[in-house]
Amino acid sequence: MGVGKSTVGHLLAERLGVGYRDTDDDIVAGTGHSIAEIFVDEGEPAFRALEKQAVRTALAEHEGVLALGGGAVLDAETRALLAGQRVVYLSMDVEEAVKRTGLNVARPLLAVNPRKQWRELMEARRPLYEEVATAVVATDGRTPEEVTRSALDALEMKQA
Repeated sequence: MGVGKSTVGHLLAERLGVGYRDTDDDIVAGTGHSIAEIFVDEGEPAFRALEKQAVRTALAEHEGVLALGGGAVLDAETRALLAGQRVVYLSMDVEEAVKRTGLNVARPLLAVNPRKQWRELMEARRPLYEEVATAVVATDGRTPEEVTRSALDALEMKQA
């Protein structure tokens, strides 16, 4: 959340000359509801089912840069689908998250005590992110361009 996946994803796609797609955008387009609305109206399990299908569809249809929502890796089948793919985990610490988002934006999973909840989410998710990652790129204190260059270097897809 707030790590810059959309910004960096667009930059990566541009540098590589491929398309960009975000599964959260696919869910919003397919349902006509924001992610927050889905969480509130239908609950997290309903959202995770939509997310799982969105990732499966996007991996089958899209050959460019694909951005996944932060909870997509919670599903074992999704993690299995990501095996063998080039996956970049953009990491940051809670202090950076506070700087970037203030942790006061519409984040359904951070509604109460955002710092504590962010830390708990990351403690639970970090091993899963690392499990699927081909590369881990820290974003703390870095510009999107610097993160993009590091991601390309880490994936050995250096651009001239």
